[in-house]
Amino acid sequence: MHEIIIRTSELVKQYGDVTAVDHLNLEIHKGEVFGLLGPNGAGKTTTTLMLLGLTDPTSGTAEISGLDCTRDALAVKKIVGYLPDNVGFYPDMSGRENLIFSGMMNGLTRKEAEERASGLLERVGMTYAADRKTGTYSRGMRQRLGIADVLMKDPEIIIMDEPTLGIDPSGMRELTALIRELSVKDGRTILISSHELYQIQEISDRVGIFVKGRMIACGRIDELGQQLQNEGLYMVDFRAEKTANGQRAAAHRTVSDAYAERDTMKTTAETLASADGTSTSAVKSGAAEESASGETEELKALVRGIAGVRLVGVKEDGTLHVESGRDIRAELFRKLTDAGYLLSELHERGGDLDEIYRKYFEKAGGDENYDNRTNHTENKTEKRSLREKLLRRSR
Repeated sequence: MHEIIIRTSELVKQYGDVTAVDHLNLEIHKGEVFGLLGPNGAGKTTTTLMLLGLTDPTSGTAEISGLDCTRDALAVKKIVGYLPDNVGFYPDMSGRENLIFSGMMNGLTRKEAEERASGLLERVGMTYAADRKTGTYSRGMRQRLGIADVLMKDPEIIIMDEPTLGIDPSGMRELTALIRELSVKDGRTILISSHELYQIQEISDRVGIFVKGRMIACGRIDELGQQLQNEGLYMVDFRAEKTANGQRAAAHRTVSDAYAERDTMKTTAETLASADGTSTSAVKSGAAEESASGETEELKALVRGIAGVRLVGVKEDGTLHVESGRDIRAELFRKLTDAGYLLSELHERGGDLDEIYRKYFEKAGGDENYDNRTNHTENKTEKRSLREKLLRRSR
């Protein structure tokens, strides 16, 4: 059994007649990276405020390491580090000076703070800029220094709010690798609040999908994908092209039949084409736009004729996306072959966090205007002042 280090029970926070957090029941295990996902205004920051003891819940409870986050806020502060979405430092002080100041604020002697700051600057890859004023730092540099700042008090738990937002791809890879290391190497518990799905998928052990103040799904990413299938939702993406002659289609049909018998559809275009030694490509090079458009419409019509298909769409890269109430892969393979098409790519979806998130969000009744209507529940002034509140409480 994994030890539960963060727990909320029927946690509710209301702002007037708006419910920002709606009966949240959450358990986070010691040493895991947990991604709390949701759009702006979903209640993520309000949840963070309650976990940090910076705002009181309307009802319900929140505990960290057995401590009540409301009644034992100072004790919680000693074991929890917080990295806000926009880390603030004294701009006229160097990175090293900011860390030393933070360490002394958290009870270290100056010598201890200096030694710890030097080690952490090296760990986060900031020694080259340690003695530059932080007012000259890029966002990525501030985020890395922010992690060092959080680690100055050696917390058991770290809560991060949008840590990868606005960082270039190279800096993002370095940052996510560092975050993962804090869990795997240090054994710290990490709670990340974000809507950056790809980065969260890369580093999280489990995720919770948060919409309109409610936790609508929680678990490992593969578990959430399986839940969707158990509820009768299958998703596949594919590419296909018109074959040149009937002989080639017949050879393709033989492979299709063998595929159905083995109950797997993972063969690539190269494997399929080996039946006659012919190589294929996902989209015919130099094909006229009119011809391609006609083939796409024909493909969509063919797929819609398969029982159980609910949706057929075309992605930006030209891949066709299909959602159905059952596994249609073998039937799709045969039907396209019989119609003279060569299936060059076929991927089962559902393991990707963006697809999982989108489907759960739709099930919860989410819409694109949700952020704008509820943004007032995520009080921006409170969000910006989290760091200042935490510093004041540590004195």
